[in-house]
Amino acid sequence: MGAAVCPVDLGDGSERGEYVNQDYIINKLGRPHRAVNLMYCYYPKDETWPQRARYAFADKEIKFQWDYPYDDYFTYKGGIGGTTDDEPFTCMKDVRRHGQDIILTLTIDPTLPDEYLIQIARELVPYGRMQLRINHEATGDWFSFTKRASYAEIAQFFIRFHNIIKKEAPNVKTVLCIGGVEHPEKGGVIEMEEEFAPAVKVADIWSVDKYMALHWGWPFDVADAGGNSFSRSKVETTYELTKLSEKRYKEICGGVKKPMVMSEFNADGDVTGPYDQAQMVKDFVRLLKEDKDQGWFNGFTFYQFRDRGRLGLEIEDPNNPDCGIEQPVLGAYKEIIHDDYFMPKMTEGEEISLPIKLRWGGSEDAEGIAIPLSFEKSPVFCEVTFSGEDEKLNLMMEINGKWFYKSPAAKTIDLMPAFFEKPLDGAKEFTLKIFAPPADGVNDPSQGEDWQINSYTTIHKLPDIRIRFAPIVK
Repeated sequence: MGAAVCPVDLGDGSERGEYVNQDYIINKLGRPHRAVNLMYCYYPKDETWPQRARYAFADKEIKFQWDYPYDDYFTYKGGIGGTTDDEPFTCMKDVRRHGQDIILTLTIDPTLPDEYLIQIARELVPYGRMQLRINHEATGDWFSFTKRASYAEIAQFFIRFHNIIKKEAPNVKTVLCIGGVEHPEKGGVIEMEEEFAPAVKVADIWSVDKYMALHWGWPFDVADAGGNSFSRSKVETTYELTKLSEKRYKEICGGVKKPMVMSEFNADGDVTGPYDQAQMVKDFVRLLKEDKDQGWFNGFTFYQFRDRGRLGLEIEDPNNPDCGIEQPVLGAYKEIIHDDYFMPKMTEGEEISLPIKLRWGGSEDAEGIAIPLSFEKSPVFCEVTFSGEDEKLNLMMEINGKWFYKSPAAKTIDLMPAFFEKPLDGAKEFTLKIFAPPADGVNDPSQGEDWQINSYTTIHKLPDIRIRFAPIVK
Protein backbone atom coordinates (compact mmCIF):
# COMPACT_ATOMS: atom_id res chain seq x y z
CA MET A 1 0.00 0.00 0.00
CA GLY A 2 1.41 3.37 -1.09
CA ALA A 3 0.38 7.00 -1.31
CA ALA A 4 -2.65 8.24 -3.22
CA VAL A 5 -2.29 10.81 -5.98
CA CYS A 6 -3.99 13.15 -3.50
CA PRO A 7 -4.29 11.86 0.07
CA VAL A 8 -7.35 12.73 2.18
CA ASP A 9 -7.36 13.31 5.93
CA LEU A 10 -10.26 13.90 8.32
CA GLY A 11 -10.73 16.15 11.33
CA ASP A 12 -12.27 14.37 14.31
CA GLY A 13 -13.23 16.57 17.25
CA SER A 14 -12.49 20.21 18.09
CA GLU A 15 -14.05 23.13 19.95
CA ARG A 16 -17.14 22.44 17.83
CA GLY A 17 -17.61 18.70 18.28
CA GLU A 18 -16.63 15.64 20.25
CA TYR A 19 -14.29 12.86 19.16
CA VAL A 20 -16.07 10.07 17.26
CA ASN A 21 -14.59 6.57 17.46
CA GLN A 22 -12.93 5.20 14.36
CA ASP A 23 -15.13 2.10 14.14
CA TYR A 24 -18.16 4.30 13.52
CA ILE A 25 -16.40 6.55 11.02
CA ILE A 26 -14.91 3.72 8.95
CA ASN A 27 -18.20 1.85 8.86
CA LYS A 28 -19.97 5.05 7.79
CA LEU A 29 -17.48 6.13 5.12
CA GLY A 30 -16.30 2.70 3.98
CA ARG A 31 -12.56 3.36 4.18
CA PRO A 32 -9.84 4.66 6.50
CA HIS A 33 -8.19 8.02 5.85
CA ARG A 34 -4.51 8.72 5.27
CA ALA A 35 -4.52 10.49 8.65
CA VAL A 36 -6.92 11.82 11.28
CA ASN A 37 -6.47 15.32 12.70
CA LEU A 38 -6.91 15.69 16.48
CA MET A 39 -7.05 19.23 17.93
CA TYR A 40 -5.62 19.99 21.38
CA CYS A 41 -4.14 22.86 23.37
CA TYR A 42 -1.32 23.09 25.92
CA TYR A 43 -1.06 25.97 28.39
CA PRO A 44 0.38 24.14 31.43
CA LYS A 45 1.40 27.22 33.42
CA ASP A 46 -2.12 28.67 33.51
CA GLU A 47 -3.78 28.47 36.91
CA THR A 48 -6.80 26.38 35.86
CA TRP A 49 -4.84 23.92 33.70
CA PRO A 50 -5.63 21.16 32.64
CA GLN A 51 -9.36 21.95 32.82
CA ARG A 52 -10.93 22.60 29.46
CA ALA A 53 -11.59 26.33 29.03
CA ARG A 54 -15.38 26.05 28.79
CA TYR A 55 -15.48 24.40 32.21
CA ALA A 56 -12.68 26.34 33.87
CA PHE A 57 -14.27 29.66 32.95
CA ALA A 58 -17.95 28.72 33.00
CA ASP A 59 -18.70 31.83 35.09
CA LYS A 60 -16.91 34.16 32.65
CA GLU A 61 -18.98 36.16 30.16
CA ILE A 62 -18.02 34.90 26.71
CA LYS A 63 -19.18 36.69 23.56
CA PHE A 64 -16.88 35.02 21.03
CA GLN A 65 -15.50 31.50 20.75
CA TRP A 66 -11.91 32.62 21.35
CA ASP A 67 -12.52 34.97 24.28
CA TYR A 68 -11.39 32.39 26.84
CA PRO A 69 -8.02 32.93 28.57
CA TYR A 70 -6.77 29.87 26.70
CA ASP A 71 -8.18 28.05 23.66
CA ASP A 72 -11.30 25.95 24.14
CA TYR A 73 -9.82 22.80 22.64
CA PHE A 74 -9.46 19.45 24.38
CA THR A 75 -6.48 19.77 26.71
CA TYR A 76 -3.23 17.85 26.14
CA LYS A 77 -2.91 15.76 29.28
CA GLY A 78 0.72 14.77 28.72
CA GLY A 79 3.81 16.90 29.22
CA ILE A 80 5.76 17.59 32.40
CA GLY A 81 3.77 16.31 35.36
CA GLY A 82 1.09 14.88 33.06
CA THR A 83 0.07 11.40 31.90
CA THR A 84 0.09 9.49 28.62
CA ASP A 85 -2.86 7.37 29.76
CA ASP A 86 -5.37 10.11 28.88
CA GLU A 87 -6.12 12.30 25.85
CA PRO A 88 -4.86 12.74 23.24
CA PHE A 89 -3.04 9.43 23.54
CA THR A 90 -6.20 7.32 23.88
CA CYS A 91 -7.52 8.83 20.63
CA MET A 92 -4.15 8.55 18.90
CA LYS A 93 -4.06 4.84 19.65
CA ASP A 94 -7.60 4.42 18.30
CA VAL A 95 -6.61 6.16 15.07
CA ARG A 96 -3.48 4.05 14.53
CA ARG A 97 -5.14 0.73 15.40
CA HIS A 98 -7.48 1.44 12.50
CA GLY A 99 -4.70 1.85 9.94
CA GLN A 100 -4.44 5.62 9.89
CA ASP A 101 -1.67 8.06 10.71
CA ILE A 102 -2.02 10.92 13.19
CA ILE A 103 -2.05 14.66 12.67
CA LEU A 104 -1.84 16.34 16.08
CA THR A 105 -2.86 19.99 16.00
CA LEU A 106 -1.53 21.70 19.11
CA THR A 107 -2.03 25.31 20.13
CA ILE A 108 0.63 25.92 22.73
CA ASP A 109 1.94 28.68 24.96
CA PRO A 110 4.89 30.12 22.97
CA THR A 111 6.63 31.29 26.15
CA LEU A 112 7.26 27.73 27.41
CA PRO A 113 10.91 26.77 27.95
CA ASP A 114 12.54 23.91 26.04
CA GLU A 115 12.02 21.24 28.68
CA TYR A 116 8.26 21.35 28.13
CA LEU A 117 8.68 20.88 24.38
CA ILE A 118 11.25 18.10 24.81
CA GLN A 119 8.80 16.16 26.99
CA ILE A 120 6.05 16.45 24.35
CA ALA A 121 8.44 15.34 21.60
CA ARG A 122 9.47 12.27 23.55
CA GLU A 123 5.84 11.35 24.17
CA LEU A 124 5.17 11.33 20.41
CA VAL A 125 7.99 8.92 19.51
CA PRO A 126 5.95 5.65 19.73
CA TYR A 127 3.26 6.88 17.30
CA GLY A 128 5.05 6.27 14.02
CA ARG A 129 4.99 8.58 11.04
CA MET A 130 2.79 11.33 12.42
CA GLN A 131 2.46 15.06 11.77
CA LEU A 132 2.51 17.87 14.34
CA ARG A 133 0.69 21.07 13.38
CA ILE A 134 2.09 23.71 15.73
CA ASN A 135 0.08 26.87 16.51
CA HIS A 136 -2.01 26.80 13.34
CA GLU A 137 -3.55 29.85 11.66
CA ALA A 138 -0.59 31.66 13.19
CA THR A 139 -1.12 34.90 11.26
CA GLY A 140 -4.60 35.31 12.79
CA ASP A 141 -5.44 37.06 16.04
CA TRP A 142 -7.97 34.74 17.70
CA PHE A 143 -5.93 32.02 19.40
CA SER A 144 -4.49 32.64 22.84
CA PHE A 145 -0.91 32.17 21.70
CA THR A 146 -1.20 35.29 19.49
CA LYS A 147 -1.98 37.34 22.61
CA ARG A 148 1.12 36.06 24.46
CA ALA A 149 3.80 36.77 21.89
CA SER A 150 4.51 38.84 18.78
CA TYR A 151 4.13 37.24 15.36
CA ALA A 152 7.92 37.19 14.95
CA GLU A 153 8.18 35.41 18.30
CA ILE A 154 5.48 32.90 17.26
CA ALA A 155 7.47 32.14 14.10
CA GLN A 156 10.65 31.69 16.13
CA PHE A 157 8.79 29.43 18.56
CA PHE A 158 7.75 27.23 15.62
CA ILE A 159 11.40 26.96 14.58
CA ARG A 160 12.51 26.17 18.15
CA PHE A 161 9.88 23.44 18.55
CA HIS A 162 10.66 22.08 15.05
CA ASN A 163 14.35 21.72 15.93
CA ILE A 164 13.49 19.88 19.15
CA ILE A 165 11.19 17.53 17.22
CA LYS A 166 13.94 16.75 14.71
CA LYS A 167 16.28 15.80 17.55
CA GLU A 168 13.89 13.98 19.90
CA ALA A 169 11.20 12.57 17.58
CA PRO A 170 12.52 12.21 14.01
CA ASN A 171 9.42 10.17 13.14
CA VAL A 172 7.32 13.36 13.38
CA LYS A 173 6.94 15.92 10.57
CA THR A 174 6.05 19.52 11.42
CA VAL A 175 3.25 21.43 9.68
CA LEU A 176 3.34 25.23 9.35
CA CYS A 177 -0.18 26.61 8.91
CA ILE A 178 -0.32 30.35 8.19
CA GLY A 179 -2.40 32.73 6.11
CA GLY A 180 -0.60 32.22 2.82
CA VAL A 181 -1.37 34.52 -0.08
CA GLU A 182 -4.56 36.46 0.65
CA HIS A 183 -4.10 39.53 -1.57
CA PRO A 184 -2.44 38.62 -4.88
CA GLU A 185 -2.79 42.23 -6.05
CA LYS A 186 -0.14 43.14 -3.44
CA GLY A 187 2.61 41.24 -5.18
CA GLY A 188 1.71 37.66 -4.33
CA VAL A 189 3.50 37.66 -0.97
CA ILE A 190 2.21 35.62 1.96
CA GLU A 191 0.66 37.21 5.04
CA MET A 192 3.37 38.53 7.39
CA GLU A 193 6.06 37.22 5.10
CA GLU A 194 8.94 38.95 6.87
CA GLU A 195 8.03 37.34 10.19
CA PHE A 196 7.19 33.85 8.91
CA ALA A 197 9.59 33.30 6.00
CA PRO A 198 12.18 31.66 8.33
CA ALA A 199 9.51 29.21 9.54
CA VAL A 200 8.48 28.43 5.95
CA LYS A 201 12.08 27.41 5.27
CA VAL A 202 12.35 24.92 8.14
CA ALA A 203 8.85 23.38 8.18
CA ASP A 204 8.44 19.87 6.79
CA ILE A 205 4.96 20.58 5.38
CA TRP A 206 3.31 23.83 4.23
CA SER A 207 -0.35 24.44 4.93
CA VAL A 208 -3.26 26.85 4.76
CA ASP A 209 -6.75 26.57 6.23
CA LYS A 210 -9.40 27.48 3.65
CA TYR A 211 -13.13 27.65 4.25
CA MET A 212 -14.99 28.53 1.08
CA ALA A 213 -17.72 29.78 3.41
CA LEU A 214 -17.51 30.32 7.17
CA HIS A 215 -19.69 31.54 10.02
CA TRP A 216 -17.00 32.62 12.50
CA GLY A 217 -19.61 34.07 14.88
CA TRP A 218 -20.87 30.57 15.75
CA PRO A 219 -22.24 29.71 18.29
CA PHE A 220 -22.88 33.22 19.64
CA ASP A 221 -25.05 34.48 16.79
CA VAL A 222 -27.01 33.22 13.79
CA ALA A 223 -25.76 33.68 10.24
CA ASP A 224 -28.63 35.47 8.57
CA ALA A 225 -29.27 38.27 6.09
CA GLY A 226 -27.77 41.56 7.24
CA GLY A 227 -25.23 39.94 9.57
CA ASN A 228 -21.47 40.51 9.52
CA SER A 229 -20.07 37.41 11.23
CA PHE A 230 -19.81 35.21 8.15
CA SER A 231 -18.56 35.20 4.55
CA ARG A 232 -18.61 33.19 1.35
CA SER A 233 -16.00 33.05 -1.40
CA LYS A 234 -16.00 31.64 -4.89
CA VAL A 235 -14.64 28.12 -5.16
CA GLU A 236 -12.27 29.25 -7.91
CA THR A 237 -10.89 32.03 -5.69
CA THR A 238 -10.18 29.60 -2.85
CA TYR A 239 -8.41 27.26 -5.26
CA GLU A 240 -6.25 29.98 -6.81
CA LEU A 241 -5.23 31.49 -3.46
CA THR A 242 -4.17 28.05 -2.23
CA LYS A 243 -2.14 27.46 -5.38
CA LEU A 244 -0.53 30.91 -5.17
CA SER A 245 0.39 30.19 -1.55
CA GLU A 246 2.25 27.04 -2.53
CA LYS A 247 4.03 28.94 -5.29
CA ARG A 248 5.19 31.64 -2.90
CA TYR A 249 6.28 29.15 -0.22
CA LYS A 250 8.44 27.49 -2.85
CA GLU A 251 9.93 30.82 -3.94
CA ILE A 252 10.81 31.64 -0.32
CA CYS A 253 12.66 28.30 -0.18
CA GLY A 254 14.65 29.00 -3.34
CA GLY A 255 12.58 26.68 -5.51
CA VAL A 256 12.63 23.72 -3.12
CA LYS A 257 9.33 21.81 -3.17
CA LYS A 258 7.75 20.59 0.07
CA PRO A 259 4.35 18.97 0.58
CA MET A 260 1.49 21.49 0.40
CA VAL A 261 -1.75 20.64 2.19
CA MET A 262 -4.98 22.29 3.22
CA SER A 263 -5.29 21.42 6.91
CA GLU A 264 -8.90 22.56 7.27
CA PHE A 265 -11.21 22.50 4.27
CA ASN A 266 -14.98 22.85 3.95
CA ALA A 267 -17.83 25.24 3.20
CA ASP A 268 -19.99 26.21 6.18
CA GLY A 269 -23.58 25.07 5.86
CA ASP A 270 -24.58 27.92 8.18
CA VAL A 271 -23.86 30.22 5.23
CA THR A 272 -24.55 28.09 2.18
CA GLY A 273 -27.22 25.68 3.35
CA PRO A 274 -26.70 21.92 3.00
CA TYR A 275 -26.99 21.63 -0.79
CA ASP A 276 -24.56 24.38 -1.83
CA GLN A 277 -22.15 23.11 0.81
CA ALA A 278 -21.97 19.71 -0.89
CA GLN A 279 -21.73 21.30 -4.34
CA MET A 280 -18.87 23.61 -3.36
CA VAL A 281 -16.84 20.70 -2.00
CA LYS A 282 -17.44 18.78 -5.24
CA ASP A 283 -16.51 21.84 -7.33
CA PHE A 284 -13.19 22.29 -5.53
CA VAL A 285 -12.32 18.64 -6.13
CA ARG A 286 -13.26 18.99 -9.79
CA LEU A 287 -10.85 21.93 -10.16
CA LEU A 288 -8.12 19.91 -8.48
CA LYS A 289 -8.54 16.89 -10.73
CA GLU A 290 -8.86 18.97 -13.93
CA ASP A 291 -5.76 21.06 -13.19
CA LYS A 292 -3.03 20.17 -15.71
CA ASP A 293 -0.44 21.30 -13.18
CA GLN A 294 -0.54 18.16 -11.05
CA GLY A 295 1.75 17.57 -8.07
CA TRP A 296 1.60 21.01 -6.47
CA PHE A 297 -1.13 19.95 -4.00
CA ASN A 298 -0.54 17.07 -1.60
CA GLY A 299 -3.76 16.55 0.32
CA PHE A 300 -6.56 18.12 2.32
CA THR A 301 -8.16 17.55 5.70
CA PHE A 302 -11.93 17.75 5.71
CA TYR A 303 -13.14 19.70 8.75
CA GLN A 304 -14.78 17.75 10.34
CA PHE A 305 -16.63 14.45 10.78
CA ARG A 306 -19.27 15.51 13.34
CA ASP A 307 -19.93 19.13 14.25
CA ARG A 308 -22.29 20.92 16.61
CA GLY A 309 -22.80 23.50 13.88
CA ARG A 310 -22.88 22.90 10.13
CA LEU A 311 -19.20 22.24 9.43
CA GLY A 312 -19.47 18.47 9.63
CA LEU A 313 -20.33 15.48 7.50
CA GLU A 314 -22.76 14.94 10.35
CA ILE A 315 -24.42 17.41 12.70
CA GLU A 316 -24.29 16.41 16.33
CA ASP A 317 -27.78 15.51 17.54
CA PRO A 318 -28.65 18.24 20.09
CA ASN A 319 -30.48 15.60 22.15
CA ASN A 320 -27.59 13.14 22.27
CA PRO A 321 -23.96 13.96 21.41
CA ASP A 322 -23.28 10.29 20.67
CA CYS A 323 -25.59 10.49 17.65
CA GLY A 324 -24.91 12.19 14.31
CA ILE A 325 -27.34 13.49 11.70
CA GLU A 326 -25.99 12.85 8.21
CA GLN A 327 -25.78 15.85 5.89
CA PRO A 328 -25.81 15.85 2.06
CA VAL A 329 -22.09 16.67 2.06
CA LEU A 330 -21.40 13.24 3.58
CA GLY A 331 -22.66 11.46 0.47
CA ALA A 332 -20.69 13.81 -1.77
CA TYR A 333 -17.56 13.35 0.32
CA LYS A 334 -17.91 9.59 0.42
CA GLU A 335 -18.04 9.50 -3.37
CA ILE A 336 -14.96 11.72 -3.56
CA ILE A 337 -12.77 9.66 -1.23
CA HIS A 338 -13.62 6.43 -3.08
CA ASP A 339 -12.36 7.91 -6.34
CA ASP A 340 -9.06 6.30 -7.39
CA TYR A 341 -7.47 9.78 -7.35
CA PHE A 342 -7.82 9.85 -3.56
CA MET A 343 -7.34 6.15 -2.79
CA PRO A 344 -4.02 4.63 -1.64
CA LYS A 345 -2.21 2.83 -4.44
CA MET A 346 -1.94 -0.95 -4.24
CA THR A 347 0.88 -2.92 -5.87
CA GLU A 348 0.91 -6.72 -5.90
CA GLY A 349 4.24 -8.53 -5.58
CA GLU A 350 5.21 -12.18 -5.71
CA GLU A 351 3.42 -15.14 -4.19
CA ILE A 352 4.43 -15.70 -0.57
CA SER A 353 4.45 -18.63 1.81
CA LEU A 354 3.34 -18.64 5.43
CA PRO A 355 4.20 -17.70 8.07
CA ILE A 356 4.95 -14.17 6.87
CA LYS A 357 5.97 -11.04 8.77
CA LEU A 358 4.01 -7.99 7.63
CA ARG A 359 5.44 -4.48 7.95
CA TRP A 360 3.27 -1.50 8.86
CA GLY A 361 5.10 1.74 8.14
CA GLY A 362 1.95 3.82 7.99
CA SER A 363 -1.05 4.41 5.79
CA GLU A 364 1.18 5.29 2.81
CA ASP A 365 3.78 2.55 3.27
CA ALA A 366 2.62 -0.90 4.35
CA GLU A 367 3.00 -4.52 3.26
CA GLY A 368 0.04 -6.90 3.40
CA ILE A 369 -1.38 -10.08 1.94
CA ALA A 370 -3.68 -10.25 -1.10
CA ILE A 371 -5.82 -13.40 -1.24
CA PRO A 372 -7.39 -14.08 -4.67
CA LEU A 373 -11.11 -14.91 -4.57
CA SER A 374 -13.54 -15.89 -7.33
CA PHE A 375 -17.20 -14.80 -7.24
CA GLU A 376 -19.74 -16.27 -9.65
CA LYS A 377 -22.18 -13.49 -8.71
CA SER A 378 -23.06 -11.32 -5.72
CA PRO A 379 -22.81 -13.45 -2.59
CA VAL A 380 -25.45 -13.99 0.05
CA PHE A 381 -22.84 -14.87 2.67
CA CYS A 382 -19.23 -13.72 2.75
CA GLU A 383 -17.20 -13.80 5.96
CA VAL A 384 -13.70 -14.46 7.24
CA THR A 385 -12.82 -16.31 10.44
CA PHE A 386 -9.42 -16.25 12.13
CA SER A 387 -8.28 -19.04 14.40
CA GLY A 388 -5.31 -20.26 16.41
CA GLU A 389 -2.50 -17.77 16.96
CA ASP A 390 -4.04 -15.38 14.43
CA GLU A 391 -7.37 -15.04 16.24
CA LYS A 392 -6.04 -12.08 18.27
CA LEU A 393 -4.53 -10.19 15.35
CA ASN A 394 -5.32 -6.51 14.72
CA LEU A 395 -6.14 -6.14 11.02
CA MET A 396 -7.50 -3.84 8.33
CA MET A 397 -9.05 -5.62 5.33
CA GLU A 398 -10.37 -4.45 1.97
CA ILE A 399 -12.57 -6.09 -0.63
CA ASN A 400 -14.66 -4.60 -3.44
CA GLY A 401 -13.57 -1.11 -2.38
CA LYS A 402 -14.80 -1.37 1.23
CA TRP A 403 -12.58 -1.60 4.30
CA PHE A 404 -13.19 -3.62 7.46
CA TYR A 405 -11.50 -3.55 10.85
CA LYS A 406 -10.76 -6.69 12.88
CA SER A 407 -9.85 -6.01 16.50
CA PRO A 408 -7.88 -8.53 18.59
CA ALA A 409 -11.17 -9.38 20.33
CA ALA A 410 -13.02 -10.21 17.10
CA LYS A 411 -12.85 -13.63 15.47
CA THR A 412 -15.25 -13.49 12.51
CA ILE A 413 -15.83 -10.46 10.27
CA ASP A 414 -18.87 -10.28 7.99
CA LEU A 415 -17.77 -8.87 4.61
CA MET A 416 -21.26 -8.68 3.11
CA PRO A 417 -21.50 -4.85 3.47
CA ALA A 418 -18.92 -4.70 0.66
CA PHE A 419 -21.66 -5.89 -1.71
CA PHE A 420 -24.66 -3.94 -0.43
CA GLU A 421 -23.73 -0.69 -2.20
CA LYS A 422 -21.76 -2.34 -5.02
CA PRO A 423 -23.52 -5.61 -5.95
CA LEU A 424 -21.94 -7.69 -8.69
CA ASP A 425 -23.66 -8.04 -12.06
CA GLY A 426 -21.89 -11.30 -12.87
CA ALA A 427 -18.74 -13.26 -12.17
CA LYS A 428 -15.75 -11.33 -10.89
CA GLU A 429 -12.28 -11.90 -9.47
CA PHE A 430 -11.23 -10.03 -6.31
CA THR A 431 -8.39 -9.99 -3.86
CA LEU A 432 -9.04 -9.73 -0.16
CA LYS A 433 -6.28 -7.42 1.07
CA ILE A 434 -5.10 -7.74 4.67
CA PHE A 435 -2.84 -5.31 6.56
CA ALA A 436 -1.70 -5.33 10.17
CA PRO A 437 -1.37 -1.96 11.94
CA PRO A 438 -0.14 -2.09 15.55
CA ALA A 439 -2.75 -3.64 17.85
CA ASP A 440 -2.25 -1.20 20.72
CA GLY A 441 -1.71 1.80 18.45
CA VAL A 442 1.97 2.29 19.28
CA ASN A 443 5.22 0.93 17.90
CA ASP A 444 7.27 -1.52 19.94
CA PRO A 445 10.94 -0.62 20.70
CA SER A 446 11.81 -4.32 20.95
CA GLN A 447 11.04 -4.92 17.25
CA GLY A 448 14.30 -3.54 15.90
CA GLU A 449 16.29 -0.43 15.06
CA ASP A 450 13.55 0.90 12.77
CA TRP A 451 10.83 0.63 15.45
CA GLN A 452 10.06 4.36 15.39
CA ILE A 453 8.73 4.15 11.84
CA ASN A 454 7.81 0.48 11.39
CA SER A 455 5.70 -2.08 13.23
CA TYR A 456 5.74 -5.83 12.46
CA THR A 457 3.09 -8.56 12.77
CA THR A 458 3.42 -12.25 11.86
CA ILE A 459 0.59 -14.00 10.00
CA HIS A 460 0.73 -17.77 10.57
CA LYS A 461 -2.15 -19.01 8.43
CA LEU A 462 -4.84 -17.75 6.11
CA PRO A 463 -8.30 -17.17 7.54
CA ASP A 464 -11.19 -19.47 6.73
CA ILE A 465 -13.29 -17.73 4.08
CA ARG A 466 -16.96 -18.67 3.76
CA ILE A 467 -18.72 -17.58 0.56
CA ARG A 468 -22.21 -18.69 -0.45
CA PHE A 469 -24.26 -17.52 -3.41
CA ALA A 470 -27.72 -18.64 -2.25
CA PRO A 471 -29.65 -18.85 1.01
CA ILE A 472 -28.81 -21.92 3.08
CA VAL A 473 -32.49 -22.94 3.16
CA LYS A 474 -35.06 -21.83 0.56
